[in-house]
Amino acid sequence: MNIEHFRAQLQEKQAQLRERIGAIDNDFKKGRSADFAEQTSESENDEVLDGIKAEAKHELQQVTEALQRIETNRYGICVRCEGEIALKRLEALPFVTTCINCSE
Repeated sequence: MNIEHFRAQLQEKQAQLRERIGAIDNDFKKGRSADFAEQTSESENDEVLDGIKAEAKHELQQVTEALQRIETNRYGICVRCEGEIALKRLEALPFVTTCINCSE
């Protein structure tokens, strides 16, 4: 397994997620319209952005933990059975923590 490939992939994803979270935070920092109808629309938009931000933060945590597993030589090892996680599974989801059998 080429650990450096996964490290680079995870670091890139980490940077993308941090950028996404930062963009959402910047959007929240913008002022809101004085128009009541526009405020209603903006409020609904805020709820959607909150959900996207929460999802991005969760994924960022998973990516960060995967990078930590690389550093401790635990990357690609199932956290449940301690067997190897299939390479194809890691390619599809590089921050996955379980093998296909344990994920079911």
